Amino acid sequence: MDAAALAAFLAVTEHGSFSRAAEQLYLTQSAISKRISTLESLLGVTLFDRLGRTVVLTEAGRVLLPRAQQLLRDIGDSRRALANLSGQVSGTLSVATSHHVGLHRLPPVLRAFVKTWPQVKLDLRFMASEAAGDAILRGEVELAIITLPLKCSPPLLAEPLWTDVLRVAVAPRHPLAARKKITPFMLVEHPAILPDSGTFTRTLIEDAFEPLELKPRVVLSTNYLETIKMMVSVGLGWSLLPASMLDHSLASPVLTGLHIERRLGVIRHSGHTLSNAAQTMLTQLHEVEVRGRQA
Repeated sequence: MDAAALAAFLAVTEHGSFSRAAEQLYLTQSAISKRISTLESLLGVTLFDRLGRTVVLTEAGRVLLPRAQQLLRDIGDSRRALANLSGQVSGTLSVATSHHVGLHRLPPVLRAFVKTWPQVKLDLRFMASEAAGDAILRGEVELAIITLPLKCSPPLLAEPLWTDVLRVAVAPRHPLAARKKITPFMLVEHPAILPDSGTFTRTLIEDAFEPLELKPRVVLSTNYLETIKMMVSVGLGWSLLPASMLDHSLASPVLTGLHIERRLGVIRHSGHTLSNAAQTMLTQLHEVEVRGRQA
């Protein structure tokens, strides 16, 4: 079976659209249609039902889906294993990262990496931390450098690199801004702006308040911490932000009786062979983490 046709099949399945699949794979829509038609002819089945502008899997398509995913993972793993025999650090390295990690932690790592290994083509994909694990499982990326989940289940393997201490952030004119110390009970009396429900950071915050039988009164939510910082700075509510994001635009009274921190790090697939480029990136990440602890 043609790997390119299988990749087109997975892209159409993911997006429910030939045009959006074509955009993802940098192909024309007609090229995607041709690959799907060739695959359907080879297998002797119809893989998609066309419902207006939307396409959905047929029963045959649903049967093929997990097998196509596994086939592409195996092909990718075999290619990396063979390429590694040369010992060269080259090729394409696909990495997923969250916006916060990509903006605040990765720049010095990436700068050093591209300078040392210019022959590596870096494919950097920004996505939510929660989605990055799925991208690893599907074999779309080799490494995900993100906010780590509270629990990481096999076959995913998490390696912590940094700790983000979360601190109270309020606008300078917020009622709590003038206080040096506040309690969680005082905090929940005011509206909160937090990451979206179900995200790793939101779950971590809610779990920290739960033993106190408290629940933040969330009035606004978004996955982008930079956006949260802006909304907090203009007085729309309080939040808990990484200490590294606090500046003169915010006040940060000390929260007593509650310490919240999250782990940032890298996730990879324990059963997949990493390319030489991915191994090199992983080594460089750990070297940066060690230097940070020694500083």
